[in-house]
Amino acid sequence: MYALKWAGHRDSAADVVQEVFLRLCKADPAEVRPHLAQWLYTVCRNLAIDVRRRESRMHAIGINQAGEQWSTRPGPVEQVEERDSLSQAMGLLLTLPGNQQEVLRLKFQHNLSYREIAAVTKLSESNVGFLIHTGLKSLRQKMTPRPVTGTSHQSKRSVL
Repeated sequence: MYALKWAGHRDSAADVVQEVFLRLCKADPAEVRPHLAQWLYTVCRNLAIDVRRRESRMHAIGINQAGEQWSTRPGPVEQVEERDSLSQAMGLLLTLPGNQQEVLRLKFQHNLSYREIAAVTKLSESNVGFLIHTGLKSLRQKMTPRPVTGTSHQSKRSVL
């Protein structure tokens, strides 16, 4: 999913992932092993960005693709409710700035630490934390149903 987000479409993402693993095989294990996940995501991100630039094509990740990736399947009712909430969250995630989307995906879809995310994105750990906090806060606000407030004359009279 991470390569797909950066590459833009499945074929390019598959090529990127294959190239990442070819580079991993050629890399010195002693240098890569201590920070394997960080190394993989960094190389993947950089290669995918290069591919995307070369192809000059931009495709957004689909909500259903991400929803299927994240959803669990407890019972039918819970499954429908979870899918609706997840679909809403993924739709709202796409409304966030790109840097917030990226750090949230790396944190929650790919389980990277702040330090690993900072290394992948070339941001400071504190900036990563700020972006995650801000992104989650925005998502919470957008997902929380707002109470309907009436402005009729009757409601104003009862207050007075």
